[in-house]
Amino acid sequence: MNMADFDAGAPAHDLVTIRVFTDETEAEIAKGALDAFGIRCMISHDDAGGQDPFLRMVQGIRLLVRSKDVARAEQVLHPDNGI
Repeated sequence: MNMADFDAGAPAHDLVTIRVFTDETEAEIAKGALDAFGIRCMISHDDAGGQDPFLRMVQGIRLLVRSKDVARAEQVLHPDNGI
């Protein structure tokens, strides 16, 4: 999913990074949890089009939500929830 698909009504400046991961699987699990609770989110990372996967480790894999969903997303991803 890219930003254009994320939410046509939400400007890019309205997206907030709530977690940064080094492992894509962990990022996908967190995204799945938010999706299950109806919280729209997206994963963003740069690996230079697959040419430099090391960039993911350096820059991280970001999980983004709309600013209005931050508090709810933080509740879902709270460590006590096992996610």
